[in-house]
Amino acid sequence: MASGIRLTAEEMKHIALFESITGATAKDCILEKDRAILVVKEGEIGMAIGRKGKNIKLLEKLTGKKHEIIEYSDDPRTFIVNAFKPAKVLNVRITERHDGKLIAVVSVDPKDKGIAIGKNGKNAERVRMLAKRYFQIENVTIV
Repeated sequence: MASGIRLTAEEMKHIALFESITGATAKDCILEKDRAILVVKEGEIGMAIGRKGKNIKLLEKLTGKKHEIIEYSDDPRTFIVNAFKPAKVLNVRITERHDGKLIAVVSVDPKDKGIAIGKNGKNAERVRMLAKRYFQIENVTIV
């Protein structure tokens, strides 16, 4: 897990429930009012989702929250691509600004731009939050 990430008791309980149902290893959990964002160990996304999404459906039924599963990667570019799925990401460019802050510019297939941004910008905001949480990337811009 990235250093400095603190989980609440509620998030730890959610991870325990998730891991017992799926058998996948959760690296992180962010609980919001209506959704749970889980970051799973690299290579375990299929196990986490389950055949035809059965694990996610069961979790959503038990918790009443929508579940979003993201596959972790040590590489910030790969992680950002994973976080935008199912939108097709064409390119991720990470640059350092003059003030030393990192920013990511993400090129998305034009027909998937709506998916990448999400309703009311929810998906884009999720990626921004995770990129900052794991890689100290201050902003993620979609082009």
